[in-house]
Amino acid sequence: MAAQDLSRRGVVAGLVLVVTAPALATTLPPDAEAEQKRLIGDAIPQDGGVILRLPETAENGAQVPVTVGVEAAQTVERHVTAIHLIATRNPTPGIATLRFTPASGRAQATTRIRLAEGQTVVALAVWNDGTVRRATATVQVAVGGCIT
Repeated sequence: MAAQDLSRRGVVAGLVLVVTAPALATTLPPDAEAEQKRLIGDAIPQDGGVILRLPETAENGAQVPVTVGVEAAQTVERHVTAIHLIATRNPTPGIATLRFTPASGRAQATTRIRLAEGQTVVALAVWNDGTVRRATATVQVAVGGCIT
């Protein structure tokens, strides 16, 4: 009977993890959460539709390459107006805001960013209708690139 109880506990624990995992994955440190609110207000970002590429490991946090963009085409009717990048553990979490118009052709950019330590980077794509889409990527940093 004890083995059966253990199985029930395991199933319940697994269900709790499945239900709460999305919330845990999107919880931001207080400074990063405040920055997100400053950038997008009360909009609730939805996952997907945003491309965010970072190396899994960066030797030097002062020069971490990043590519960010959206999968959809830019049209006059529906287009991305901005993509914001937030580094969740940097002293100043807001690291870039990229502006786009339908004339941009594609809402995509490649640049380098500074990261203080290994952390999650969040990309928030804001559409002209107020929709916000999100992507996240985690990068490990050997030597931090921010001066505090």
